[in-house]
Amino acid sequence: MDRDTYELGHRIRTEVLGEAYVQNATAGADDFTQPLQDLVTEYCWGAVWGREGLSRHTRSMLNLVMLAVLNRPHELRTHIRGALTNGVSRDEIAEAFLQVAIYAGVPAAVDSFRAARDVFAELDDQ
Repeated sequence: MDRDTYELGHRIRTEVLGEAYVQNATAGADDFTQPLQDLVTEYCWGAVWGREGLSRHTRSMLNLVMLAVLNRPHELRTHIRGALTNGVSRDEIAEAFLQVAIYAGVPAAVDSFRAARDVFAELDDQ
């Protein structure tokens, strides 16, 4: 493990998803799941999100459409929150999911809109 990349990943992951989310994800790790947490932190968040080639805004938009197409609702909800943190507007999220409808299918977009609406409602109630 490259410690610098891991630390960068931990910082970015925390900035995007929030300290509570990251603490919950890492606190629940055990001998079986710890290697996955380390991989996600170092490679996803450090080696890729830490690159300068794309803004966090753009990376969030990409994640939203990929997760919608892959039908990963739990991760989609997490990244909708992260996208909002990264300055993606609700209107931009809707536009991204409309794009999903055309290129990946209406059912994927319908589920994505539902997930976004649920996250928006949770945030509005806070």
